[in-house]
Amino acid sequence: MSRGLFTLRRLFRYIRPYRWSFFGALAATLISVVSNAIWPVIMGLAVTRIGVNVAAHAAIDLPYVAKVVVAMLANALVYQVTLFLSTYWMTIAVQRAMRDLRQDLSDKLNRLPVQFFDSHTQGNLLSRVTNDVDAITNALQQGVVQVVTSVIGISLAVVMMYSINWLMATIMLWMLPASFLISRFVVRRSQPYFQAQQNALGELNGTVQESFTGFTVIKLYGQERDAEKKFAGANHKLAAKGFNAAFISGMMSPLVGFTASLSYAAAATLGGLNVLAGRIPLGNLQAFVQYIWQVNQPLSTLTQLSAVFQSAAAATKRVFNILNEPEEKDTVTAKLPTTGAVRGRVEFKHVSFRYRENQPLIEDLNFVAEPGQTVAIVGPTGAGKTTMINLLLRFYDIDSGEILVDGVNIQDIARSALREQFGMVLQDAWLYRGSIADNIRFGRLDADEYEVVQAAKTANVDHFVRTLPNGYQMQINEDADNISQGQKQLLTIARAVIKNPPMMILDEATSSVDTRLELLLQRAMDRVMAHRTSFVIAHRLSTIRDADLILVMRHGQIIEQGNHDALLAANGFYARLYNSQFADADQLADESD
Repeated sequence: MSRGLFTLRRLFRYIRPYRWSFFGALAATLISVVSNAIWPVIMGLAVTRIGVNVAAHAAIDLPYVAKVVVAMLANALVYQVTLFLSTYWMTIAVQRAMRDLRQDLSDKLNRLPVQFFDSHTQGNLLSRVTNDVDAITNALQQGVVQVVTSVIGISLAVVMMYSINWLMATIMLWMLPASFLISRFVVRRSQPYFQAQQNALGELNGTVQESFTGFTVIKLYGQERDAEKKFAGANHKLAAKGFNAAFISGMMSPLVGFTASLSYAAAATLGGLNVLAGRIPLGNLQAFVQYIWQVNQPLSTLTQLSAVFQSAAAATKRVFNILNEPEEKDTVTAKLPTTGAVRGRVEFKHVSFRYRENQPLIEDLNFVAEPGQTVAIVGPTGAGKTTMINLLLRFYDIDSGEILVDGVNIQDIARSALREQFGMVLQDAWLYRGSIADNIRFGRLDADEYEVVQAAKTANVDHFVRTLPNGYQMQINEDADNISQGQKQLLTIARAVIKNPPMMILDEATSSVDTRLELLLQRAMDRVMAHRTSFVIAHRLSTIRDADLILVMRHGQIIEQGNHDALLAANGFYARLYNSQFADADQLADESD
């Protein structure tokens, strides 16, 4: 309970900057509820006067009735205007507050470490930023005003009922605790299902995102049925959880309605007897029955909102779970020189790292990359090649040892400052929706058009770009599938060129292109690596023959290091790995013959 109240208080912190709109909406709501509460009294005056006239066989007092009608119209005008203002101001407060919440979520995601994204699917995170925030928005925008209206409306209706006849009011009030107990029982039973429903929705979004991302591969391997089954499973799970949540919470409305029906029956019987006995006027009975409706209708509204609030409660928990995640923290005690002054000497000294506490990966890793050297990292899958790069860029922090850049421990350098010194060309080229020029400029946002074109020429992509529709202003779509894989790779190289960093990291970018494009890519990468300390994760060993230093990794250890000729002469693991690639190629050639 205390945790729920803390979450609620934290949520309302986003409302605080817009409190004048929020409290203005509540004030307007209060006025509209008061107008609604006195409506039966005003109407009852006309009914009572008409009843008296009829009983006395006299003419209807039309001037009096006309005054009552005018009062009713004025009251109705006040009610409608304040109802509009209430909705308008609440919409302003909630929408702006949720805008801030979404912005905080976006900022938070940009500050989270890489390991967080390794353990959460993209679809699930997207669901939290969109669906969960929408659930909170709906609860606040639709629910808060209605809750305030209902609570105040019930309170005023009860007061007015007591002003008419205290005994009848006391008898009628049994429905309030009964409705409260029913609501409490149902909410306790249904809340876990609403939490499970939001989780299932996140899983479904993750499944959809995964399927659409791998759309081409699914088609290629004919796995449509498998993808359909996977989606059907996630969809069935969401439907089952949603049914349980809706069914249990849906029991609340008929149970509360049943108590209201009993109240109507009791009021009609007891009130009729009191009118016949002359204890209350006929108009007061009519007003009393309307007040029972003014109690029942808000109770019904609250029960209908139960599902909305329970979904919002589950969504709020999921959203704040992200906001509570620990961020990347920097204890900055040292600074690197400006980019132009960084030499690019990198040293790993007794570095150890493990993803899981009981599963060592890298143990006592040592090597030195001198400024301007090209360092190739080779080895079988799972040897730790990519992990080494992740440690160098502080996507993960080492368990022990030191990594030094120009003699400065990277643990003492702010991550952003460290990463500014590196450019990266990955095997999986990432481009975003926008123009080709903007994608190249992503490496340095203040670059002008001339610098963009020069970077493209250096990366051997200028010719390709000029043959495309609209050239550098061609829009790349969301999946970046309106240009070829080779063009993507050349654009990412141009992006690295325009950044002009002192150090480069290249995850073999030539492994998925044809021979001609491989030659263009290799030439472009040679230009990028010139006079820079470069780390190349190599899969095709023929591409790193000219590397100054080759690190051969296996099971997280550097088992051999040296240049290409020295490693071949040693006739060790590298030599076997290198010769096996050509042996495989010769074997394939023989089989094709």
